[in-house]
Amino acid sequence: MGNGNGKSLESWIWDAACSIRGAKDAAKYKDFILPLIFTKRLCDVFDDELNRIAEEVGSRAKAFKLVKHDKKLVRFYLPLEPKNPDDPVWSIIRTLSDKIGEQLTTHMRAIADANPLLKGIIDRVDFNATTHGQRDIDDNRLSNLIEEISAKRLGIKDVEADIIGRSYEYLIRKFAEGSGQSAGEFYTPAEVGLIMARIMKPEPGMDIYDPCCGSAGLLIKCELVFDEKLNSKRKQEAAPLRLYGQENESGTWAMANMNMIIHDMEGEIQIGDTFRNPKFRQGKGLQTFDRVVANPMWNQTEFKEQDYDADELNRFPKEAGYPGSKADWGWMQHILASLKPNGRAAVVLDTGAASRGSGNANTNKENEVRRWFVEQDLVEGVIYLPENLFYNTSAPGVIIVLNRSKPKERRGKVLLLNASREFTKGDPKNFIPDDSIVRIADTFTAWREEDKFSRIVSVEELAKSDYNISPSRYIHTGATDEYRPLVEIIDELSILQDEAKETDALLNSILARVVA
Repeated sequence: MGNGNGKSLESWIWDAACSIRGAKDAAKYKDFILPLIFTKRLCDVFDDELNRIAEEVGSRAKAFKLVKHDKKLVRFYLPLEPKNPDDPVWSIIRTLSDKIGEQLTTHMRAIADANPLLKGIIDRVDFNATTHGQRDIDDNRLSNLIEEISAKRLGIKDVEADIIGRSYEYLIRKFAEGSGQSAGEFYTPAEVGLIMARIMKPEPGMDIYDPCCGSAGLLIKCELVFDEKLNSKRKQEAAPLRLYGQENESGTWAMANMNMIIHDMEGEIQIGDTFRNPKFRQGKGLQTFDRVVANPMWNQTEFKEQDYDADELNRFPKEAGYPGSKADWGWMQHILASLKPNGRAAVVLDTGAASRGSGNANTNKENEVRRWFVEQDLVEGVIYLPENLFYNTSAPGVIIVLNRSKPKERRGKVLLLNASREFTKGDPKNFIPDDSIVRIADTFTAWREEDKFSRIVSVEELAKSDYNISPSRYIHTGATDEYRPLVEIIDELSILQDEAKETDALLNSILARVVA
């Protein structure tokens, strides 16, 4: 795979990350490492494009002149020209020896200035930044990192876009492992994304949207599954997928854009808070899409009733109610409002979102919204995932599949699938092996019942269980899961506690009146 030593791209890329300050601290440096590897790819691809032009016009010197004159000849024009035009473009960065942080930042900004698509993406990092008078990454370490990254060529002939894309995702995954809580927010395990993409079955010309896209992994999985279905000839003839995403955190937004470009995919990733200010709009409402894939932050509590009330985009219909203190079903309402009349969605939520509030004597707002979704026959199915897959929690999670227009034979029914045992133990996280990815997605797509794995349940049966749609309630996989996940039990206890407080307060006020 290109030159450099015989290491796999993944281990080379991880060694580069660790070269700064050992594996323990590598995640802290993701903002420096990801843009640098991205820039190395841009430089090597630019070199390949220059060489192709040089073959036609006679020399690299002429190719540089031509491209400077007509930047449309290349996908990204890099204003880096070595003294000797036959030297690789990256050599300008590789030979920096003085004020490396400062000069590197200047080069990155020049590249962004020459390419509107890269604005805010590779020029947002200051390689010269200091905290309390200390450089965040000193020139020595930066020099080592540049040298490590120089070890492999990342041009068109060296690595396919998908291979470098996979390695980039591998690095993002390793960073998620290294920095626990916060990093997990932008990374959904690849195998969960592949299950969702296989169930979504993207078709030529479809538009696909992720309202909280993190590093764009779920959108990329849809494109990969789409490519897998079409051979290269058919792919050239087929209308491409159109990918759209929105992400609130600027560093993650930049990462999503780099991830899309490095996979050689085109899409539109907007920045901002989707809940309060969705960027994809049409007329007075939301822009709608054929497919939505999403993993919103679970159990968000910062949205209050006035946030739902203030919405002018008809996302939260009064008859469905507001989801109360946790925003999971608020996200489901936003996603539903973003679907075309025949659209489908796959959304990862905490398992509690499938069961909270069911079976309690008092009304529960979250349960009311869930009930509305079930009664409107919008839920196509629910998949219960294995435990300890996600980086910011050990809770299992569920994939809820929505369908605005179910085929006739599936109306009034929901497919529940309990995949809690479909995993291989890993360190620090479990993962779903390839054959299980296929088994889960194929069983769901075929709408097939399998003992201790999947069941088709009528809406009436869900109503009898007070709209608990968690597969673990209906499908027991064997002795190992006679227990219920602790998270679900704790959620229910906290609801019961709240209800007990309400009842006590009511009782006290009645007693006060009686005594008076």
